[in-house]
Amino acid sequence: MKHIARKRFGQNFLIDTAIIDRIIQSINPQPDDKLVEIGPGLGALTCPLLSIAKKLDVIELDRDIIPLLKKNCADRGQLTIHNQDVLRFDFKSLIHNTEKLKIIGNLPYNISTPIIFHLVNYTSIISDMYFMLQKEVIKRLAATPGNSEYGRLSVMTQFHFNVTPLFLVPPESFDPRPKVESAIVRLRPHDTLPVTVPDKQAFDDLVKQAFSQKRKTLKNTLKTHCSVDQLLAANIQPGQRAEELSLKQFADLCTILHQS
Repeated sequence: MKHIARKRFGQNFLIDTAIIDRIIQSINPQPDDKLVEIGPGLGALTCPLLSIAKKLDVIELDRDIIPLLKKNCADRGQLTIHNQDVLRFDFKSLIHNTEKLKIIGNLPYNISTPIIFHLVNYTSIISDMYFMLQKEVIKRLAATPGNSEYGRLSVMTQFHFNVTPLFLVPPESFDPRPKVESAIVRLRPHDTLPVTVPDKQAFDDLVKQAFSQKRKTLKNTLKTHCSVDQLLAANIQPGQRAEELSLKQFADLCTILHQS
């Protein structure tokens, strides 16, 4: 019985074998890797990964697809299925010693950003992540100051991860065919954070507030958080907008606010 892709789960199933092979080559799975796949769907990536690694944990919300996934991946290795919402999943529950997770997934476009923000909480147990995302999302992940794509997602992702866009995936690689272009990105937690902040939650709150009204100047968007003098002390002009600030400037401002 054919599974009909469900719009509410953001399901677009990968069917292009050449793209699948290229993704597997990028991931370069090893038998001792602790692999975790988010949203395995019908197993397009799951099956070849399982054949190589022999063990794989997957997180799948759609319970109706699980029997088909089990059937498609039968006899390839040890497949452990977690029928849960990834946004509520505790990735630490998969760790039993000092191993780290290699996380992969064709992320639903409608919740890709919340998933990345959720995974920020687990950087200490992640080796690297390989995600298929909407091309525009990857542009935002990798954007630099002064670019219109640059925003809270750019700052917070680059604070926690090294972002490497890998290659594009055309719409015809999927069934059903999406209306947007996709791409593959690698996110690798920094060994040492690129900037120092006194409090990660305070830093996140500051960045979130700064980008809350992108068209307004920081003097206005941060008026309840800091003074003009504090902006100047962080080498920030009051008339600048959030998209003009570097990661270091956000960190310096956070430090100044923490010290006052």
